[in-house]
Amino acid sequence: MNATDPAPDTTLVLDYTLDAPPEKVWRALSIPALRDQWLPGTELADAEPLAATPGVEVRYRLRDTLPPCLESVVTFQLHPTADGGTRLTIIHTPDDARLARPVPQAANGPWQAFKLAA
Repeated sequence: MNATDPAPDTTLVLDYTLDAPPEKVWRALSIPALRDQWLPGTELADAEPLAATPGVEVRYRLRDTLPPCLESVVTFQLHPTADGGTRLTIIHTPDDARLARPVPQAANGPWQAFKLAA
């Protein structure tokens, strides 16, 4: 992690067990007409996914609808369960340059070259 990365504890991971086969969940995540029923298009910064592995994972960039309209990346991962259902993992990671702030340096940091003897 560099000095401008968001803190690692800003990522939110949610797991859900769904009573639907992965194929059906995948369609709800990837087909725009179905996706718009639960994720309004106004929430998407771009209607096209950032990345997708069919049937396994899809990643979208989302934008808050209220100011300051921060952006984040949300990844949806599908895992089949033994009973024919789906474990859906949602990983929500803030990804807005305005959240990346330089780490403040201590006033008494390692500035030996600038310190003068009294």
